[in-house]
Amino acid sequence: MLEVIVTIHQPQYLPWLGYFGKILMADAFVLLDTVQYVKNEWQNRNRLRTPKGWQWITVPVEYHFPQSILDTRINNREPWRRKHLKTLQQLYGKAPCFADHFDYFGSLYTRPWERLAELNCEVVAHLMKTLDIQVPVHRASELNVEDTHPTGRLIEICRRLGATCYLSGANGRNYLEVERFREAGLELRFQAFVHPTYEQQYPGFESHLSALDALFCCGAEPTRALIEKGNRVEEA
Repeated sequence: MLEVIVTIHQPQYLPWLGYFGKILMADAFVLLDTVQYVKNEWQNRNRLRTPKGWQWITVPVEYHFPQSILDTRINNREPWRRKHLKTLQQLYGKAPCFADHFDYFGSLYTRPWERLAELNCEVVAHLMKTLDIQVPVHRASELNVEDTHPTGRLIEICRRLGATCYLSGANGRNYLEVERFREAGLELRFQAFVHPTYEQQYPGFESHLSALDALFCCGAEPTRALIEKGNRVEEA
C-alpha cells in the first residue's frame, strides 16, 4: 500500500522552522482553523530576534471565549500593520536577505485583514512557496469534519484524505489517544525536530524564533536546508 502521510496544525502567525519541517515531511497538510482560539499562544504572535535576545510580534484580536480560530477577528482599531512592518524593518533592515522579501511584507501589511485565519493562511502559503514546499494544503473548515474530539477529529480528517499515517507535533504525546489511531488503521508518528543553528543578525543565537529570522538572515534555499537538517520523526 502506498504510504500517505497527513499532518495537521492550527494556522499560526509567522511560524517557526519546525512548523514547516512537519509540512515538508507530509503528503498533505491541513490547516486546523475550526478549533478553539487559544489566547497567548502562537496563533496571533511569534518571536523575532533583537540585539538583546527576542521580542514578541503580536496581531491584536477581539477575543470572546469560546471562539474558533476561524471566527477570530483582528482588532484593526490598533495600528498593528504599520507597527509590524516597521518592526521588521528595524530589526532586519540590515540582514543579508531582507531586501529580497521586503516587497511581499510591504504589500501584506497594506491589505485590510479582518480575520486572523485569513492572514495566517496567506502567510503560511507564501512561506511554503518561498521555501519550495510543494505539499497540498487543505483547510479543516472546508472538509466538513463532524467529530469534535481532539483525537477523533484528526482521525476523521486523515480518513477523508486517504492517509495511512498521521504525523503529529511533539506535543501530541500529551493529549492524543494513541490506541485509537491503531484501531483506525493509521500509523502514528511524532515530530522530533532538532533546531539547527545559523548566523543571526545579532551576536549569539536564539532558537525557536519565527522562520522569518532564518529567511532574512540566510535566504530561502539555505532556510529550507536548515529545515531539512532539523527534521526528525519518532514512532508512537
